Amino acid sequence: MPDIIISAIICTHNRDMYLGAAIDSLLSQDFSPGFEVIVVDNNSSDRTREVVEQRQENPRLKYIFESSVGLSVARNTGAKAANGEILAYLDDDAVAGDGWLQALYSAYQANSQLAIAGGKVTLLWSQGTQAPSWLSHGLAGNLGAYDLGDRLIYIENPGLTPRGLNYSIRRSFLEEIGGFDPKLGRVGKNLLSNEELLMTETAIERGWQVAYLPNAIAAHNVSPERLKRSWFISRGWWQGISECYREQLAGKAGFGQLQRGSERFIRGLYKALQHISDPAERFDKLVYAYGQIGYLNAVIQGLLFSSKKVQ
Repeated sequence: MPDIIISAIICTHNRDMYLGAAIDSLLSQDFSPGFEVIVVDNNSSDRTREVVEQRQENPRLKYIFESSVGLSVARNTGAKAANGEILAYLDDDAVAGDGWLQALYSAYQANSQLAIAGGKVTLLWSQGTQAPSWLSHGLAGNLGAYDLGDRLIYIENPGLTPRGLNYSIRRSFLEEIGGFDPKLGRVGKNLLSNEELLMTETAIERGWQVAYLPNAIAAHNVSPERLKRSWFISRGWWQGISECYREQLAGKAGFGQLQRGSERFIRGLYKALQHISDPAERFDKLVYAYGQIGYLNAVIQGLLFSSKKVQ
């Protein structure tokens, strides 16, 4: 094989039903320079290893077992095992478009200051399912949907950062900041997030650039269990906790968080009332408000822990 230029990494935890399609979409990439595909098995108990072994005749494919559960831990494990300067992360329940690696590679080749890049994400609905009437455009983003249009955009607002399911990062930047922070990112069934947002903030602060690439397309499977209101409510709770942790890591923790969280909670309820006749927008705002309860809960725990440390 030619020298490895880009390493495609799948971090997986008990998703054998989707994993094969994700791997196949990478192995079949229309990309002539050298690349490898690394599957990081994050302590799965299903058929994950078997799914990989069925394809290990392909010399590009590498399997690694990581016993410490956590997405950020698994991402760091994949990065350490990778040979490429560009690290391209694809979720285990996603499928990369044919030109995914080429689109990522071309962007990094054209811009030496590019630290992070990701692309458009469409949703794949299982047979017989469709978007429920109460699903807003905003909440569809929680399922992975991401579309900033059909032109290259350099991200200045960290809230628009590329989705982690279709995500790439320059190795030298990742090493510069010490890797993905294991305090953020999913761990088992908890829905901690915001690690990509923190990465984007850090990159911009350090003078790097972050890009949305419309041609780096991936499709994300929507599992049936996510089409329940309870999943979105839980997701909102964990989003609030993640936001609190991100602020703590950024040195923004303190009593000011109580005011911010309270104001956002009231704003969410007020907007829910404004959209009382629109089931999708009403539910969207209620999920947001509930997330602020999770945020405030984490803030209070953080303040109590800090006061105990002082004592």
